[in-house]
Amino acid sequence: MVNPFLIQAEDKNIKDRKVAEISLRQEEGNYLPDQEPEKAALALPIKKGQLYLFFILVFCLIFVIFVRLFWLQIIKGEEYLNLAEGNRIKTISIKADRGLIYDCSGNLLVKNKPYFSLIFLPQELPKEQEKRKVIFDDFFLFLKNNSISEDLFLENKQRMEKIFEEKIDYDRESELWKDIDYFTAMKLDLNIGNWPGFYLRIKAQREYLKNELAAHFLGYLGKLSQEEIDANPDYLVDDFIGKEGLELFYEKELRGQDGKREIEVNSIGDEERIISQKNPKTGQDLILSLDFDLQNKVSQVLKKYINSTTSQAGSVVILNPQNGEILSLFSWPSYDNNSFVKGTPEKYLNDPQRPLFFRAISGEYPSGSVIKPIIAAAGLMEGLIDAQTKILSQGGFWVKEWFFTDWKQGGHGITDVVKALAESVNTFFYYLGGGFGNFEGLGPERIYSYAKLFGLTEPTGIDLYGESKGLVATPKWKRENKKEDWYIGDTYHLAIGQGDILVTPIQVANYTAAIANNGTLFQPRLVKYFQDPDLKTKIETASKIIRKDFIDQETLDIVKKGLRAAVEWGSARRLSLLPVEVAGKTGTAQIGTSKNSHAWFTGFAPFDNPEIVITVLLENGGGGDTVAVPVAFEILDYYFSKTK
Repeated sequence: MVNPFLIQAEDKNIKDRKVAEISLRQEEGNYLPDQEPEKAALALPIKKGQLYLFFILVFCLIFVIFVRLFWLQIIKGEEYLNLAEGNRIKTISIKADRGLIYDCSGNLLVKNKPYFSLIFLPQELPKEQEKRKVIFDDFFLFLKNNSISEDLFLENKQRMEKIFEEKIDYDRESELWKDIDYFTAMKLDLNIGNWPGFYLRIKAQREYLKNELAAHFLGYLGKLSQEEIDANPDYLVDDFIGKEGLELFYEKELRGQDGKREIEVNSIGDEERIISQKNPKTGQDLILSLDFDLQNKVSQVLKKYINSTTSQAGSVVILNPQNGEILSLFSWPSYDNNSFVKGTPEKYLNDPQRPLFFRAISGEYPSGSVIKPIIAAAGLMEGLIDAQTKILSQGGFWVKEWFFTDWKQGGHGITDVVKALAESVNTFFYYLGGGFGNFEGLGPERIYSYAKLFGLTEPTGIDLYGESKGLVATPKWKRENKKEDWYIGDTYHLAIGQGDILVTPIQVANYTAAIANNGTLFQPRLVKYFQDPDLKTKIETASKIIRKDFIDQETLDIVKKGLRAAVEWGSARRLSLLPVEVAGKTGTAQIGTSKNSHAWFTGFAPFDNPEIVITVLLENGGGGDTVAVPVAFEILDYYFSKTK
């Protein structure tokens, strides 16, 4: 039998040994208090410095991960999102149809002609150069096999290489080839699936239906310059934009708003589904006040007289004096604006006759005697003359050693303001402009101020760009520009439309209209209203008044009486043969030492209730009474025969 006391003593000895062993290990640092002695013997020692290092490494790793996530998701998040979307979403621009242009009778002047176009989108090509080379080689082989011109071949090859070398327009569509014929387009359609980034589309090209008859005021479209690309971020690099005429002035209204289609594509570029689509909005149509039948007649008559005289160029402006609407606006020589759309305008660029120059609004010419109604109105308004004032014309007069001549040898005799306008008596206007003896003249400053009231020295504001402002000289202008003093002869010359005075045909027509309508100077305009091609709604363009009532009615009645007398028995009496009462003024403007003067006529009809103003200019054509008046006669005869 086991003695329990011996067992207890043995257990006590074992415990004493363990206690002693634990004490020894504690001193050596190899014991963890919570562990049993057996387990504690297996634990590895961890020093406090090593523990700190461990926590620092963990913190650094977490910080690096956090910074990287912040960079990817916050800083570069939008960029990478766009890249990711670009890999699966393709955006296709849907071009809006450009607005059309009609004359007042609904005759179509400009339309959109559809054509096949080959589009290139570089970013859809493979990134690997070898794969791109295979696609390019196959594409260029197609061009060669289909009798494509060498110029087009080289142009496209160089253009595509430049895109990848310099990353120019890498993410924008480019038009490689336009005006593709139907059979070639069908061949392209069969092969285009092998060329990622190439698309065959139907686009529209502007076509001008009246060519030279309307080129100057319609203008034309052209590809965007770099400055225009920078200024118009909504345009594609191969878009067309208005360059001249109404196409430029009303670019915003005509262009409309492009649409777009977003398409989901798979990894090999095949279209899966349409994600979204915004339909394009067609541009506004322009309805002009211009009568194209009248424009056609004007061109025929003007060209006939240019060809039969010493003239080589000329202009005709016809407008409605009651509201400033343009009825005809023609200059010759002209050009075919379709050549600019097709990219072949070279024959016009260096032509010495300057067919691109729009003489009706940009040409500046000495006014000759067509300025005299303004001088007469100024003298009447300033009280220097009245209807009874008379001056003796004896063929001219001397001022010291200078002789200022009348155009009629021997002079015109006793002359009042009505006769002075009817027969264009220089002596009367010398006196009125610069004075003589005891007769007080207007002087250059008052001549300038009244010329400005009638719209000279500034553009008329017609809805076209490129208008010239003309010139009416003053002593200050002469000192600053010619470094010369002003003499009495300068004032005399100014008063009869010679010397340092330049006007445009549109300016002359506009101040003639102000006289005809009893004192309202309108801003001329070509566009009568805009029309929404979808809704067929119309937006009228209101007539704009520059100024009115700046000349009193009594003065205007006297001036108009003189202009009517010019037709009844004066320098424009040929117009008295018309079945309508016409009033007007002829002008013959000398050009330096040239023997051939500019021929002017400006007038209005019917006299009592004017509905038309006509201004005619033939450069180097001769006398206004012998050259410009016959042009006006034929046009007015046609107009009133047609309206009757």
